[in-house]
Amino acid sequence: MRRFNRAVLAAVTLSTGLSVLSAVPAQAYGGPRPLGIENCTAGACHFDVPPGTYDVQVLLGGEAASSTSVTGETRRSLLPETAAEAGERVARSFTVNVRTPEGEPTGPEGTPGLDLVLGGSAPALADIKVTPARHARQIFLVGDSTVCDQPGDPYSGWGQQLPQYLRKGLSVANYADSGESTVTYLADSRLWATVQPQIRPGDLVLIQLAHNDKTTDGATYRANLEALVAGVREKGGEPVLVTPIVRRWFNADGTLNNGTALLVNGLGVDHPAVVRSVAAAEDVPLIDLTAKTKALVESLGVEASKALYLYNEKRDNTHTSVHGATVYANLVREELAAQHLVPEGKVRVG
Repeated sequence: MRRFNRAVLAAVTLSTGLSVLSAVPAQAYGGPRPLGIENCTAGACHFDVPPGTYDVQVLLGGEAASSTSVTGETRRSLLPETAAEAGERVARSFTVNVRTPEGEPTGPEGTPGLDLVLGGSAPALADIKVTPARHARQIFLVGDSTVCDQPGDPYSGWGQQLPQYLRKGLSVANYADSGESTVTYLADSRLWATVQPQIRPGDLVLIQLAHNDKTTDGATYRANLEALVAGVREKGGEPVLVTPIVRRWFNADGTLNNGTALLVNGLGVDHPAVVRSVAAAEDVPLIDLTAKTKALVESLGVEASKALYLYNEKRDNTHTSVHGATVYANLVREELAAQHLVPEGKVRVG
């Protein structure tokens, strides 16, 4: 932890009995100068900035012991809960994507600018600075409802939880959208036609589409994946194919060895197998999230695995809870680091 003098700005604190920053008008963004804590009230900050990518530096801590996390925009987890001892200041930074619509590409526009919310068991913010990111690398996400920025509880996609595992200089631009297949993602102008022009050399594009390809034949599914890979490479980006998360659909023997769990559609198309095949044929990095989530769900068993999904809340064995999405995002984090898909030191440990 990095220590700072106690004379820093007074902490914004949500703990009962501690002082909070008085409400002040949000300051419009007028250039390269940092925007700061004058844009915050107790527990939240709003920065009047245009769409783009921004570096955020926070100074956490207060006179009492604190523990603070940061979320933003459409429920994105941007900074994991971070503890500070009484009187201590801890500096952290992250990079955030601001876009319209701010959540799912086919959803509502959301609130203009950048909105951040403090969370954690005892939140305290001493200072904050927001500046345009000059050299950020984007991680674009192409996917469905199991990946997207879900608008409301209890739902969460793993892409919504991924930013908290990345350090300053890496930004997640989550263009996953509920209900999309490879067919619809390529066809809708709000989706692939919007993502592809934004890709720059060195950007990563993680592609996980399968859950809604229920009537897509094998040849079409493969051709669509190949088209997405080619489109990323055309812009100088690096495609990464991701096999779909499993459905929590157990056999009597406690395994997930069935077509429902492992995303084999009614035409007999084994989606994970096709993704693996395309990755091998096209020399594309592969994150085998099907294999990883299968192993995890089976190891937890019928009862404990319910917490990963929305079984208890919705009897839903496909969509993940915040807890499940966070666990699955961590699996993606591990693969990004293990395969050296992001620069060393840009992935948070734990």
